Amino acid sequence: MTDNNNNFKSSNSDLKIGVYVCHCGKNIAGVVDVDEVTEYAKKLPNVVIAKNYKFMCSKNGQQIIADDIKAGLINRVVVASCSPLMHEETFRRVLRENNLNEFYFEQANIREQASWVTLYDPKGATEIAKDHVQMSVAKVSNNLPLERQKLPITQEILVIGGGITGIFAALDLANKYKVYLVEKSPTIGGHMAQLDKTFPTMDCSACITTPKMVEVGRHPNIKLITYAEVTNVDLTVGNFKVQILQKAKKVNQDLCTGCGSCAEVCPVTTGNEFDLNMSHRGAVYIPFPQAVPSKYLIDSNACIECKLCEKACEVGAIDFSDKDKIIDIKVGAIIIATGYEPIDPSNLTQYGYHKYKNVITALEMERLLSSYGPTLGKIVRPSDHKPPKSMAFVQCVGSRDFHEGFNKYCSRVCCMYAIKQARQFKEKYPDAEVYIIYMDIRSFGKGYEEFYEIAAREYGIKFIRGRVGDVYEEIDKSLTLRVSDTFLGEIFELKVDLLVLSVGIKPSSDTIQIGRMLGVQQTEDGFLMEAHPKLRPVDSLSEGIFIAGTCQAPKDIPDSVAQAKAAASGADNFVSKGFVEIEPYYSYVLSYKCSGCKSCISVCPYNAISFNPIIKSSEINILKCKGCGTCMITCPSGAIEQNHFTYNQLTSEVESLFWD
Repeated sequence: MTDNNNNFKSSNSDLKIGVYVCHCGKNIAGVVDVDEVTEYAKKLPNVVIAKNYKFMCSKNGQQIIADDIKAGLINRVVVASCSPLMHEETFRRVLRENNLNEFYFEQANIREQASWVTLYDPKGATEIAKDHVQMSVAKVSNNLPLERQKLPITQEILVIGGGITGIFAALDLANKYKVYLVEKSPTIGGHMAQLDKTFPTMDCSACITTPKMVEVGRHPNIKLITYAEVTNVDLTVGNFKVQILQKAKKVNQDLCTGCGSCAEVCPVTTGNEFDLNMSHRGAVYIPFPQAVPSKYLIDSNACIECKLCEKACEVGAIDFSDKDKIIDIKVGAIIIATGYEPIDPSNLTQYGYHKYKNVITALEMERLLSSYGPTLGKIVRPSDHKPPKSMAFVQCVGSRDFHEGFNKYCSRVCCMYAIKQARQFKEKYPDAEVYIIYMDIRSFGKGYEEFYEIAAREYGIKFIRGRVGDVYEEIDKSLTLRVSDTFLGEIFELKVDLLVLSVGIKPSSDTIQIGRMLGVQQTEDGFLMEAHPKLRPVDSLSEGIFIAGTCQAPKDIPDSVAQAKAAASGADNFVSKGFVEIEPYYSYVLSYKCSGCKSCISVCPYNAISFNPIIKSSEINILKCKGCGTCMITCPSGAIEQNHFTYNQLTSEVESLFWD
């Protein structure tokens, strides 16, 4: 490629630039003098038209640009408005529809980078806006007529995570595409399978989840890969090559009938992680009665290889020679639904978790409430296995805490699940005392406020607005809570038999790992970041990769299912086109300048760069390149350029600030 080393301060008769300044209602015009910016733009080199309008993104605003292009008045466009993340595609489409190359467009951000950040200095904001317009005019003068490339898309989709979000996403897609559903545990169902009932309807969680789990297991278009994790992804948009590591189950899943003969003879006893180690299982086990797939497996870490199970199995399904295996697949789109983990309250020492037996988490309480839990639905104190006569819930454990090392965000579900559990406890033990100690009750969803009111009015659950400072254990193993009542401004002590910590939720460790592997940005809290919080809530900035459920942010079951369906729809729309358009923002190597130092290879986050020993130069795979520019700024020889952001284009922007 060649550089256009034009002197943009001088007039170029071939360039006819139109500048359009947006008021954005009062967002821009309330601070920036848009008329002054418009008049200033008229005096810039090669600008033939400068106008302003209340909303350039509106139909009328777009038509103003379209009419000027059709009339042959302009062949370059600059819109001074909001961030390109909002409406760059909107304006580029106007150029495409009117037979002008879409890359002859620049958007000057004078809202986020001028009016909003200089709110109380209109004069300063106006000067900043002028600078942005001037730089965009210089840049668009040097833009090249780039073209997108079209490549075929693989008509298969990967869903990572087999919780309720992943289940619904897979089912929505499976009637049209082959879907791979990868789950790290031996069964799908996620945390919802551990719940007893769901709020606010008090539906049986298993009754809702299990039929969907079975449907996934039986669907001919869903390839269920459990006890597995994604280990590597080749980020070629529309044709992702994915490597999956499936752990050895030591039981032939095709032969196993799920009869349980092997488990009956297993002499090993180890903690049952499904019951949060409140019960035990053997080394050969099935996670829970309704598990899908309903097949046994052997825990290699617990197995002593006595081989009694092998002798007991009538169909010869036990296979101690089974080893971990690598599965390679190719898919057109990926949905990340890796879910959450409960926050571990061990570091919050004031509550005495793990120190006092009768301090448990809300998820442990769920297992106690469950009819197939460790106590078959009977609520007992861990210390003596007797029913508690009083119970307290402490809210916001690990959430809404601005101390270093804790989470500032609200986990959203904790208030409601505490109220639900308190109601269930009162239904079993009507004479028991139940307290919920809260900062604020956040009953945000449909029917949630009514659910809260019924708990207080009809069930007699006592709500105390305050914080718990310390917890002490008495001789009888009951607990004394030191409570600060923020309504009354008093500190008092409350004695209860059982304390439940309403712990918040955080991104699973898999979420963080998968996000980095797939190049999906993350928030400071570790949740996956959507492309836009309002307009693209399930899209990632990586094309063809979608996010859904609690890996994106804390949310309840209805919101998780809604996002699952939205992500499935997005993946369908992406794959069904049959082709993917590659933006031409990729980098390229000027081989005659390349010194072969390979610095670019080590810094590329997308593994898009390799070294060609024949020509002794780095090469960039444009199908993997995301145009981040890291290689360009790293290259000590200046041998890497990036389309649409060449050295010449960038320096022209900077130099424009020094025009007379």
